[in-house]
Order: sequence, then C-alpha cells, then structure tokens
Amino acid sequence: MSHTDTSELRLVSWNVNGLRAVMKKDPSFVDVVEATGADVFAIQETKLQAGQISLDLPGYHQTWSYAERKGYSGTAVFSREEPLQVINHIGAPAADDEGRVCALEFPSYWFVDVYTPNAQNELARIDTRLAWDAAYREFLCGLAAEKPVVTCGDFNVAHNEIDLKNPGPNRGNAGFSDEERESFTRLLDAGFTDTFRARYPDLTGAYSWWSYRFNARKNNAGWRIDYFLVSNDIADRVTGASILSEVYGSDHCPVELTIEL
Repeated sequence: MSHTDTSELRLVSWNVNGLRAVMKKDPSFVDVVEATGADVFAIQETKLQAGQISLDLPGYHQTWSYAERKGYSGTAVFSREEPLQVINHIGAPAADDEGRVCALEFPSYWFVDVYTPNAQNELARIDTRLAWDAAYREFLCGLAAEKPVVTCGDFNVAHNEIDLKNPGPNRGNAGFSDEERESFTRLLDAGFTDTFRARYPDLTGAYSWWSYRFNARKNNAGWRIDYFLVSNDIADRVTGASILSEVYGSDHCPVELTIEL
C-alpha cells in the first residue's frame, strides 16, 4: 500500500457502564461522540438488549453485540465506514454469549472492540477469564494473519505497577493479579503494541477507570485498564494516543488513538 492511500483515523473507545444512563447525562453520549469527531467510536458495557434504545448518530453505521443476559455486558461500534463483515463470537465457550466482542473488517484493517470478563472478587472467575484471554489471543492472531489489527476496549487489567495508583495493596486482586498481568503480557508478546505505553513509557498518573467510592476520581486514584493495541506491523503508523480524562458520565473515561491506515 503506498503512503498516499493512507488517511489519519481517529478512533475512540469508552466503557460507558450503561448506555441508557449516559444518554441522560449532560453532555449526552451523542454529544461526546460528535465532540470527538471519531471515525470509529467503540463502547463497552452497553447493558441493554436490541430495541431498548434508539440511537440517532447521523453518518455512522451501528454494529451491536448483545449479551443473552439482560442488562449485562454488551459492546457496540459506530463507524463512518460500513464494515465488510462483522464477527461477534470468538469461540470462548464460557463467556461467548455475553456480547463481549464486535470485530469489524475494513478494507485495510480489522477493528476489534472487546469487553474482557472481570476475574471478580477473590478471583472467583479467574479460570473463565484466563480461558477467555487465551481464546481472544488466538482470535486476534488469526485476524492479524490476514490484515493489520486494531483492538480496543476494557481489558480489565492494569498491566504494570505504573498503570494503577496503589499497586502494593492491590497485588493479587482482580485486575492486578499475577495471572491476569502475565496473560496480558502474552497477548503483547503475540505481536501487539500497547499504543499509549509505547508513546509514554514513563508517564505516571494516567488512568482510565476510577472506583465510584472514596472520591477516587477527584484524587486520581485510578487504574489504566482501557487500551488500544495494534499489530506490531502498524505500530509505527500511530500518530497519537491519549486518555480523555476530562470526559465524565461513566466510571471510565474514553481513550483515543490516531493512526494512519
């Protein structure tokens, strides 16, 4: 592909923690999407079923993946370009009916939105989580064999100590267990780049999720668990990676990537 064929894409990912709730806030979800001017806007934890919301987003194609369980999980992608095809299942039996993936094929790349299962308190769901991670890694590698991959979403893990405010007391907890961190390392080792950390290797205090308790957001006692990863072969095309911490409405804030594809 000659360089003249590429254009800079603005990609945004946000765990909205209930889309219907965010629709009622000010600014509303639609306002946020329009303000970013995103070419692709991906969300996680929609927490709704088909027909429960009518979303008016002129200029965007809407791709939804719903959980079978009501009011739970769910992902969606809004793209200016119509996808060539969509995949919603990755073959991870334990969590594949939970609407956790929206994979959209575009002419020059795959865009994959994911909401990774939470290991839960006392790591009650760690086996499901690790099985999911393995299936997801295999799924992404399969796509990457065809064309470059951009994957984003809530991966429910702070990879390294720099990625959360209080690593010491959280060691071994869900989202910062050795097993989950090693699993994320394996994903990167399979051929993917954490775009934000590649750009800002030493930046502290950069978080995307804060507990609703203890004034965590006000005190910036957060975790970076929302990511944009890209295939290593397009990592040099990234032109910007940022965390939009000024956007409220959820316990997560959006993360953004600009890339020439």
